[in-house]
Amino acid sequence: MSINPYADAATEKDTHVLQRTARELAGKFHGNFTPEMVERYVFESYATLGRTARIRTYLATTAGRFAADRLRALAQSMGRLESDRPQVLFVCVQNAGRSQIAAALLSKVSGGAVEVRSAGSLPAGEIHPLAAEVLAERGIELADAFPKPLTDDVVRAADYVITMGCGDTCPIYPGKEYVDWDVADPQHAALEEARAILADIEARVVALWEHIQGNAGPHADGADALR
Repeated sequence: MSINPYADAATEKDTHVLQRTARELAGKFHGNFTPEMVERYVFESYATLGRTARIRTYLATTAGRFAADRLRALAQSMGRLESDRPQVLFVCVQNAGRSQIAAALLSKVSGGAVEVRSAGSLPAGEIHPLAAEVLAERGIELADAFPKPLTDDVVRAADYVITMGCGDTCPIYPGKEYVDWDVADPQHAALEEARAILADIEARVVALWEHIQGNAGPHADGADALR
């Protein structure tokens, strides 16, 4: 493989894990991306997550999951990988509270009929404990979730982009439906306030799901009903 500009960011132990992951993903995406590109994505994802990760024990494994999702999104956006499910992206600042709650709720409400992603313009090092707690009260666990940076590939793949307090950081592409939700941040909230925030997001998610079900594809004319 060609020289990887991100390879020096990994420890020796993590390098072995990342290289193994890259080989597995190269097989999975054979015919879509070269092994060199897949390896670069894997190590780049590791380096990106490593900038904010507070716990690095499973960083290589997490980076592999992040890279796999990014590659899938990229293949979808390029028309190389078909999907019969609408693609929804939730974006907030830290990807530690609001966008994680929204993504988890839409996955549950839709019964998996929507492919959901989330990201942050300035991702935190871990999921906010209150976000995990109020979702757990609804029987939804965030054990495998982690804050992810906003990348161009996931935006390109999305049909619907829902932003929450991240301003103009999300790139704009034609043919997508963009909606901004004015939702409070649970980061410094008390438990009751966090429950109210979840209820607010849940109502919006239900309306979004009904909107998606009524659309054969994204249409900007329906966006006002989702604000």
